[in-house]
Amino acid sequence: MPTDPKRGGRQFLLKVCDITKTYPNLTVFRNINFSTECGSFAVFLGPSGCGKSTLFRVIAGIEGKDSGYIEWKGVKVSDLKDETAMMLQKDLLLPWSTLLDNVLIPAKVLGKDLQRERNKAIDLLSRFGLSGFEDYFPYQVSGGMRQRAALVRTLLFDREILLLDEPLSALDALTRRLLQKEILRIQLEFEKTVLMITHDIKEALFLADRIFLLSHLPTGIIKEIDMRDMPKPRQSLGPKFAAMEEEIFSILRGELVDA
Repeated sequence: MPTDPKRGGRQFLLKVCDITKTYPNLTVFRNINFSTECGSFAVFLGPSGCGKSTLFRVIAGIEGKDSGYIEWKGVKVSDLKDETAMMLQKDLLLPWSTLLDNVLIPAKVLGKDLQRERNKAIDLLSRFGLSGFEDYFPYQVSGGMRQRAALVRTLLFDREILLLDEPLSALDALTRRLLQKEILRIQLEFEKTVLMITHDIKEALFLADRIFLLSHLPTGIIKEIDMRDMPKPRQSLGPKFAAMEEEIFSILRGELVDA
């Protein structure tokens, strides 16, 4: 796999190069560039409506792009449909199916060995605190439990890249904190490459190896913050943590003022 000498010879899994996306009378983003390494956690912060979700849909191949290219393991590709699994803010569980049947959807769609995937699903549900709830329907459990089931479903696609589009934003503070730790643990254990959208600066500082700050429309990356020298799991990092939080807040506030 090729390396980038500007990054100290690190190997990149995914490169997004000069991507532009427009709709009629609207440029969503122009010349977006970033790279993320295998097994890394990249977080994207930006004003509401700046095109973060659209960027993820382009990366996943759900939407097309106007120009630029994506590089996957050193090879230019048209999309990353076969390499990504995406989780949204809404859990999108099927209301007529049990939690176990919902999380087994990837196995059925991809034609995997159902018994093996069932065993894997039961194990993951247990690790996410859902043991004993396998046969419950979504309406019978809390929002946090539904989100945990949705995360298990995303993991069972068994893709190298996880695209998490504000997956925790609708949860209460305690559940959100618990799931942040769970996402981080799973990412490290399964060596997943995670790209995540959030509006929570503390969440970004807790999870990220790199933080990308996005401008208002037309969106561009205005700052990259490298967090790789800060070991995980992270708690409050004292004055340094607070200073970074204030820096990010000031930059994003400036984008809102200029919008």
